[in-house]
Amino acid sequence: MRRQAPEGISESAPRRLAGTTPEAGSRRGRGATANPAGRFEPSRREAFDDGWEQDPAPIRRTEVSPERARRILTRNESPDIPFDRSINPYRGCEHGCVYCFARPNHAYVGLSPGLDFETRLFTKPDAARLLAAELSAPGYSPRTIALGTATDPYQPIEREHRLTRGVLEVLARFRHPVGIVTKSNLVTRDIDILAGMARERLVKVAVSVTTLDPVLARRMEPRAPHPRKRLEAIRALSEAGIPVMVIVAPVIPSLNDHEIEAILAEARAQGAGEANHVLLRLPHELDALVSDWFAEHYPGRREHVFSLVRRARGGKAYDATFGRRMVGEGPYADLIAQRMRLAKARLGYAGARVTLNPDAFSPPGAQLALF
Repeated sequence: MRRQAPEGISESAPRRLAGTTPEAGSRRGRGATANPAGRFEPSRREAFDDGWEQDPAPIRRTEVSPERARRILTRNESPDIPFDRSINPYRGCEHGCVYCFARPNHAYVGLSPGLDFETRLFTKPDAARLLAAELSAPGYSPRTIALGTATDPYQPIEREHRLTRGVLEVLARFRHPVGIVTKSNLVTRDIDILAGMARERLVKVAVSVTTLDPVLARRMEPRAPHPRKRLEAIRALSEAGIPVMVIVAPVIPSLNDHEIEAILAEARAQGAGEANHVLLRLPHELDALVSDWFAEHYPGRREHVFSLVRRARGGKAYDATFGRRMVGEGPYADLIAQRMRLAKARLGYAGARVTLNPDAFSPPGAQLALF
């Protein structure tokens, strides 16, 4: 006799990542449900039950270590993003967003893109000093720096380490343009710096709002601020004269895609002037990590979600082709893009993006060289 699957769970519910799923109690407050080895590791470890009673696994705490970087500016030549240089004062991110496309970067330091990414963090304590040196180099040509492309510059440990604020102080002193991407209301702490930069068209802030549902937000991005806090940050920044963009990211089929118009409406009401979106991206280990997360939280939806993702990615979990990797292609991706266009027009979002002013760049002491 065939046993019926529990309500809401598919008979073909995905298998978990074998041997890499720690006890739920030990990962309380974390986003990832597994901690698989990175793709560069020569071996794999697998836990198994040997029949002996064991004490419950301890709660996984956040570990922070310094990383001695030689440079702080990272260059890229990607034709589908509007910047060619970026700064990330931290490696790893305590927000724990399960969908974060930067998770696979942790494999480069021999750690897991899973729980390690959100619990074993690295600071770059010399960030401000290194930045000042690079901006002072002969022949340096200013263009907008993106702050927070791989990890959130306002993640919780920024309250203590204040590396992002140090970077902003240097940029303000050099009158250098910067675009900030965050999902944290901690950005409002630095309005005293940002407002002055905004008056010279030197800064804009993009705030990521994934969902308005606090229950879903807690599951997907457990240590990121409540969605309401992000909307309040948009208002505070806007009232201070700082240009703000809302990013609906990532759009996850059958999970938060129904919220697009509501998120845009809420953000516009708080003062956001621009809007953008990113379709769920699943490079490298992220495919299996997100699948494992669905197996624990929404097992009945996994098959449908991944089917739509693959339809928008040329039949694959991820298509890294420039121009397609952010928004996908095909009927589903086109529908999302059309909904974004219509909602932005109806709500009065700007059609053109705010451009920043690299011509204001003035290294401290540069005027003295004239004498």
